[in-house]
Amino acid sequence: MTQEKHKSRFPRAREDADFAKKNLSTPQTESAAYKLAFQDTDFLLREDLRPVRFQLELLKPELLLDEAKIASTMVVYGSARIPEPGHAAERLAQAKTDWEKTVAERLVAKAKYYEEARKLAQIASQVPTDKDGDRHFVVCSGGGPSIMEAANRGAADVGRESIGLNIVLPHEQAPNQYVTPSLSFQFHYFALRKMHFLLRARAVAVFPGGFGTFDESFELLTLIQTGKIKPMPVLFFGKEFWERVVDFHALAEEGVIGIDDLNLFQFVETAEEAWEIIQAYYPNGDGAHLKDA
Repeated sequence: MTQEKHKSRFPRAREDADFAKKNLSTPQTESAAYKLAFQDTDFLLREDLRPVRFQLELLKPELLLDEAKIASTMVVYGSARIPEPGHAAERLAQAKTDWEKTVAERLVAKAKYYEEARKLAQIASQVPTDKDGDRHFVVCSGGGPSIMEAANRGAADVGRESIGLNIVLPHEQAPNQYVTPSLSFQFHYFALRKMHFLLRARAVAVFPGGFGTFDESFELLTLIQTGKIKPMPVLFFGKEFWERVVDFHALAEEGVIGIDDLNLFQFVETAEEAWEIIQAYYPNGDGAHLKDA
């Protein structure tokens, strides 16, 4: 009875879309003007339609994640260039110049974080569903290689699904093999991708990385600092790396951030240490008090 009450009396868009394909071929029906607006790719890609594309790119992952009953995520940021330990050793062995050797040695030192990202994902992925059947701390990465791959791989290790948020780039890029296909998304707009990283985030692990990692993590800290997003555990893996590339205390001493802003994040070295901090922050295990944030 309820289903009948809400059933539309109008043809569904999919039905009309299928019917439109069967139109007779005439000069009128062959014109681009005759295409249904939502089937006309050239029309949707017009400059004027950018606001509509923004809305679509926000809405598509939101609906699919809702349908998958994913209530919260464990977000992992990090480099696309740090190899797993075995591959890092191979790169060092193949280094020819002093510069290549220096870089390879640095990557070998950071390769341990591939394993820590993988372990953290294994732990987070085993959080049980809540009483409503919603899933929490589902691993979410940028969908690429290296640290991102490690995160998705950790979820796959324990037989759990994970999310990948890829972005269209000028050079060829594909989602890593461990991202769950039905939770693998591709974005055109960086802004919408970054928003989806944080819409369901209940904790963020930041591993050593470059421009992209800096961009994502510092934007997150800014959002928390300015009260535009509710606080959450922000865990920077690798204190030695981060304090070498960013002098956080100097920012406070220079007066461009407050000394209390240094408490917006914590340094950690291991997955176990990170998870202990997250558990202490969410004593119920699922971040339920932030569910409607």
